[in-house]
Amino acid sequence: MPHIIRLTDFVAETTNWITEKIVAAQVDPTGIFRLSLCGGGTPRPIYAALAARDDIDWTRVLITFGDERAVAPDSDQSNYRMAKETLLDAANVPAANVLRIAGELDAEEAASRCDQQLSKLAQIAGEPIFVHDLVLLGMGDDGHTASLFPDTKALAETEKSVVPNFVDKFDSWRITFTYPLIDAAKEIAFLVNGEAKHPMAETVLAGNPDFPASVITEKAGDRVTWLIG
Repeated sequence: MPHIIRLTDFVAETTNWITEKIVAAQVDPTGIFRLSLCGGGTPRPIYAALAARDDIDWTRVLITFGDERAVAPDSDQSNYRMAKETLLDAANVPAANVLRIAGELDAEEAASRCDQQLSKLAQIAGEPIFVHDLVLLGMGDDGHTASLFPDTKALAETEKSVVPNFVDKFDSWRITFTYPLIDAAKEIAFLVNGEAKHPMAETVLAGNPDFPASVITEKAGDRVTWLIG
């Protein structure tokens, strides 16, 4: 069963929750915390708050992105740009610690490059698939998460970690983490803020397999935490 935490101060409490996970892992002086960021408006103030913390050693945090739009890194639609402006620059995260999805490339090539990067790191670590310490996910009003949208091709992927995904509703390509990569994480956290999202969150938590967020929650079980504001 997933953990459901209902928050009164969403940004502060979510920031503390994430920070505690990172700091606890960094007790090991050689440890690297593998953190996957999500896009959208919900995490923006959280990233800014994380950057202001003085108890996180960002030199020992490896950052990835759960999905990206097929845009340049300086586009206002880029998840990377949002994270760079709110967290990466403010916290002086080393560039070598950031595995950006190259959305400016052809979507197939961008996905393949990211997939190969993660596969190499997994191989070095002796893992069959790259294991994140924490994957942060949002949830759309259609129950999508990352760029895993209902009725899209990426939902059927069972081997690759990162794939291109054409989303009809936007008539555009996305690059997204797949179910296998997300499910391999030690912990997964859905960040859901605002009463408007509560009905869909309840539907997803009820276990409707039509929604990708529900599929992840069901499969990962107690490794999933829903932080709901």
